[in-house]
Amino acid sequence: MEDASDGFEDVTSEGSGAEQSPASSQGKAVGEAGDPAEKPLLPEPAGTALSEEGWDQQSPSQNSVLSESTAKGTETASMIKYNKTPRKTGPNFENQERFPGEVIQQDYHMPDVITVRVQTGSNSFQEVVVKVERSTYNKPFLGGFRNVSTGVEFHNAGSQTKPKKRPDKGIQLFCRETQTAVEKNTLQQTRNTTSTQMTKIGLYVSNMTDKLITPGKYFTAEEYHKRRVEAVIVLQKYFRRWHAVNLVQNLKEQKRLRLAREAQEEFQKKWEKEEKLRREYEKKLNPKTREDFELLYHDLELWMKEETERINRTLTGAKRKAALCALLEEETELIACIGMHKLNANVENQQKAILHFLGKCAQPRRWKAFDGKITEMDTQNSLRGKELLEIYHSINTKDIPKDERTSVLLTLKWTVKEHECKLTQELVALIDREIDLMSREVKECNLKGLRKRICTLFLQYIKTPEFNPQVAGLLKVPQDPLKLYKNVYFCHSCEKYLAPTEFPIPASSHTIGRCRSCYQLDNEARQREAYFKYRLILEDLRKSEVDYQDDSKIVFLVQLPDMQYLIENIWNGQSALSACSDLYDLVMVRWDKQHEWSPWNTILLTKEEADAHLKLCNLQKTYEAPFIYRIEQKHIRAKHYFARIPAMTSFLHRSNNQSNANSYKKHSSSKLKK
Repeated sequence: MEDASDGFEDVTSEGSGAEQSPASSQGKAVGEAGDPAEKPLLPEPAGTALSEEGWDQQSPSQNSVLSESTAKGTETASMIKYNKTPRKTGPNFENQERFPGEVIQQDYHMPDVITVRVQTGSNSFQEVVVKVERSTYNKPFLGGFRNVSTGVEFHNAGSQTKPKKRPDKGIQLFCRETQTAVEKNTLQQTRNTTSTQMTKIGLYVSNMTDKLITPGKYFTAEEYHKRRVEAVIVLQKYFRRWHAVNLVQNLKEQKRLRLAREAQEEFQKKWEKEEKLRREYEKKLNPKTREDFELLYHDLELWMKEETERINRTLTGAKRKAALCALLEEETELIACIGMHKLNANVENQQKAILHFLGKCAQPRRWKAFDGKITEMDTQNSLRGKELLEIYHSINTKDIPKDERTSVLLTLKWTVKEHECKLTQELVALIDREIDLMSREVKECNLKGLRKRICTLFLQYIKTPEFNPQVAGLLKVPQDPLKLYKNVYFCHSCEKYLAPTEFPIPASSHTIGRCRSCYQLDNEARQREAYFKYRLILEDLRKSEVDYQDDSKIVFLVQLPDMQYLIENIWNGQSALSACSDLYDLVMVRWDKQHEWSPWNTILLTKEEADAHLKLCNLQKTYEAPFIYRIEQKHIRAKHYFARIPAMTSFLHRSNNQSNANSYKKHSSSKLKK
């Protein structure tokens, strides 16, 4: 049997879907097995032949059957048997003039029954009879598309399948109709009339299954409520016992944690104290910094005072003089030993200072962005500084092979040859000399002086801004001589012209005195005071005042001698509350935290006491009157001492005005209360 679509051409109507005949409307296709006794109905002659694609578009019922056959793994051939061959329309249609883009429309009526031949195997076919159910409504126009090359229009067919179920979003949704009323099913008890059959004349009802019910003891409402109250009391007793057990367990746990925390804090304090003593002992054994040598000289002075007092107490006459002479000789030996340690420390510190200086020259530019991130940028000057730093590290490295040493010297030579001057010429001559001596197998011990000269000259080369522009902002001595006349002062002790930063100006001084090195030398020779502990207290105080952010100024005018006098003479070197005399554990805080720190608004406490003091809101209610009176007396003594300092005068007048205003407010408030 030939394919029905071989001799047909796709022809569609020019009108919309609403103008199509009811025969071409969408129908429901039902596939049945082919019956040979049943014959297909013939189509009417006036029909429009559709291609296979057109058939799929216009007959969704047949399309559903074909797709069902295809899902079963069989190949569906869209072949329809007709007893009468339909009339073909197309380019070969006789006596018909056709223009480009013109569509030929002819009527076609779908029969009620069609026979479809389905291929079930490689060489086997089966005929299936399909009944067409005609719909009672016109198929709506659902749009379509048109072939640009042929001009044929294809209409979209409707679908008889159920709409796709929407996915469940987990949210209860309501349509417009069901949002106005909510239906609810409730149960209702209806009346049910019953009757009881009793024994009477002519009727016997067995009582074998009857139960005898006797009334119990009657109790009143008062007895019922009394029983309920007794039951509630029993429940309360058990609950209170359970609550008390939990409360006691919680208190025990809190006590255990508190004791453990206190033991940990005590152990931490003890460890910190031991660590401080160990560090102090290590500093005295191997002094490196200025503070370490201050501690050494201070201990030497304390030892001298103790020995002198012992000799004066136990000896007299010639024995006393001999003991004092021996003590003086021993002191001289100790001072000489300290001096040797100081020279060695100066050499190490000088090398560290040079490396630190060169590291600053090699640092890139840094700035902090709005989000807190730090950005670094290498400039041409910083890269030049890094190059010179690497060369300096290389020429200072000891115990390297001769080949590497020669390579380093040649690198240095070509680096300094970029600039022609007397310094570079001398440096190049020294480099050539060392290379020549190394080629003659000269011992390294004989080259130490030459290598030291090369390092010194190269360091001088690095510190020249013409060869290293990055160093211009780090030099203490400006290159312009005219700037020296503005910010240079003369020290009458060492007779040197120094920068203002080299002069410690006490708050009580009216003129610039000696420089820092002269003060240090005088302290080591005479007083031998150790300001290390006072420096720690002053630094902690300044940090805490900066955190207040209330523009406090007095704390930055106080110097180390003033802090020493304030702690030793006014506060007796101990805490105002616990009388603790360990300066490592003492701090100075504000007496009244509403006003800035000053010598007349301060208190000396331990770290724990200071934390508790700063949390107080009302000092008059917390402390007793005698304690407050003692603190005020110390403040008055501090005012008398610091009143001699010219810089403190304005702050004293301001504090007096504030105190007068506060006293007036208190007096007026007391009058109003009366």
